[in-house]
Amino acid sequence: MMRIGRAATPSGGGQALVEMGARFTPALRAFFSRRAPMNDVEDLVQEVLLRIHKRQPEAVVNNVEGYLFEVAANVLIDRGRADRTRCRSAHCEFQEIHHPVDEMSPERVLQAREQMARALAALNELPERTRRVFVLVRFEEMSYKLVAQRLGVSVSAVEKHVMKALRHLNARLRDQNDADHAGQRDTRRPG
Repeated sequence: MMRIGRAATPSGGGQALVEMGARFTPALRAFFSRRAPMNDVEDLVQEVLLRIHKRQPEAVVNNVEGYLFEVAANVLIDRGRADRTRCRSAHCEFQEIHHPVDEMSPERVLQAREQMARALAALNELPERTRRVFVLVRFEEMSYKLVAQRLGVSVSAVEKHVMKALRHLNARLRDQNDADHAGQRDTRRPG
């Protein structure tokens, strides 16, 4: 049983309790390793020691071991509440595999510039009105209704111009990708 009182005893001082807590650290680690994820064990042990250090220095603890493990159980309960509140189980650790670094190699930069040049060339192949509608909708982020008002056409006409532009761009970029892949296969073949 744990008893906290006001009378001073040799093991009742705050510093003595902290030293006892440090002595029981391996037992606390074992306690937490059976009840919590391994990567939380050290944090939980530190939380127990911190709570013991913060307690009232004049209070007396007759059963230090029992008190330590009661504090440890309370730390686990508090951690569980906090985890549920913060939905901790839904979080993932920041690891390279989950969040790969996007390398901007010179080759990727060159490929992106080439793709942009192809897209602009395909866009310039469109009739003036179709190109203008597409730029206003996709790049200027104007609504179909606003573009229709600005150009004096119906919303249906704006929709048709956007679809025409998308089909043309898709076809041109797909043709170019097919040509690129065919060229890569030809350069890999043994001569």
